[in-house]
Amino acid sequence: MPVPIRRLAVALTLCCALLAGSTAWATSQGAGQRTEPAAVVAAATPSPTTSAEKQKFAKTRFVANAGLAAGATYEWIWKPYKEGKFKKGAHGRKWTLVKAGLAGAFTYNRLKAATRNAQGDPTLSKALAPLNAAIASLKDLPAKLRKGDGSAAKSFNDTINKVKDAGKDAGAPVQNKVPSTSDLKNGANANG
Repeated sequence: MPVPIRRLAVALTLCCALLAGSTAWATSQGAGQRTEPAAVVAAATPSPTTSAEKQKFAKTRFVANAGLAAGATYEWIWKPYKEGKFKKGAHGRKWTLVKAGLAGAFTYNRLKAATRNAQGDPTLSKALAPLNAAIASLKDLPAKLRKGDGSAAKSFNDTINKVKDAGKDAGAPVQNKVPSTSDLKNGANANG
């Protein structure tokens, strides 16, 4: 059964009157009290205060960055390599190579960020120290990936596996987190 418009208008008017009345009452109750203006403080990012918090945040950021690097390597470099999509004559080879090159730059960037994050945790820092040269060697590999060099795919996969093992040994297990293609384009040059 439809509700007449007149009843809806009366109900709406009554609700507005109640709301206005309760607002006026609350304002009059606070009128006798003197209030100081509140200072507004903007915090850009939460910052850890204790060394334990710093280490926890370092591990969390390390896991996030290394996970993105591992996901990009697996999804856009290693899997297409294993499927033979880098070989001449493969269907969609050009697009696969472009994505692999972007993923390579993204992976390098995220591994550098993970290395910086690991500096906040002594255990992670020690575990990653032997891998710094391997991570640095990835810098030139995205160009090789774009040319279809299969050894570059193997280098990325080997380095990712070593980083994952080092994280696991330091109490920060890394899981693959696959970035989107737009993340690859945006994140290949990002700092963090």
